[in-house]
Amino acid sequence: MALRLKVHHWPSRLAVGAIVLDSGLTKRAADEQAAARLHLFASNAYPLMKRLDARTFTKLVAYGEVALGAALLLPFVPAGVAGVGLTAFSAGLLGMYLRTPGMRQKGSLRPTEQGLALAQDAWMLGIGLGFIVEELSRTDRLVGTSKPAAGTGVACSPR
Repeated sequence: MALRLKVHHWPSRLAVGAIVLDSGLTKRAADEQAAARLHLFASNAYPLMKRLDARTFTKLVAYGEVALGAALLLPFVPAGVAGVGLTAFSAGLLGMYLRTPGMRQKGSLRPTEQGLALAQDAWMLGIGLGFIVEELSRTDRLVGTSKPAAGTGVACSPR
């Protein structure tokens, strides 16, 4: 099985992976107050999260972000797989943006000043969806027929 490393993916993977990994590492060391704020914010948007205590929730989010950031940074993780993780993560963040009062201007999708940070996570959704669409549209998806298109990447043996 060949591994396709696409040069045009690396700017996005490095930028998003570094940000998400740093966010996860920061949350790993969150104090009780920071964990409580994060938990309250998330559980207001997603009431199911109220079942978890704040520390457990924050640790799970931290480990998820570390895993996603690493998946984006590691070259042997296929872009389609990293794209699924990034899409799910960013969809969750955008869901919080849409569900949390005060994040959007009344009757609009336009963010308020408080909602701008979450609204800007839409770019991660676009990158994740781009990775998925590209993977699904590949014409060489049959096992044993993997060849990089001219100028799109490098085929590497796993050895």
